[in-house]
Amino acid sequence: MTTKRGLITDTFKVVKKSRREGMREKSPTPPLSQQDVASTIREEEMQKLRLFDLDWRFGPCTGINRLQRWERAKLHGLNPPEEIRELLLQTHADPEYSLSLWSEYPF
Repeated sequence: MTTKRGLITDTFKVVKKSRREGMREKSPTPPLSQQDVASTIREEEMQKLRLFDLDWRFGPCTGINRLQRWERAKLHGLNPPEEIRELLLQTHADPEYSLSLWSEYPF
């Protein structure tokens, strides 16, 4: 003979939480400092350069820096993004910008 099975709520009673009348107000987010904005811009630029490194449409990137790769891709008519070239020309002194992902950084 089978025993009658009840609902789970018969064993575990439902307890409803009462609504709070005065909901806690959230404090506003502090504005970003100039240093935070600069680091965010740098992160976005580095992300664009990493995507350029990973895009095989522009040829291999081992053994050459990013600007050389961009120029080689342009020479072969592969239409690399002009934005990458401008970024590389603006930051040519920084090895983190000029060297690709697979280059050895001088740390």
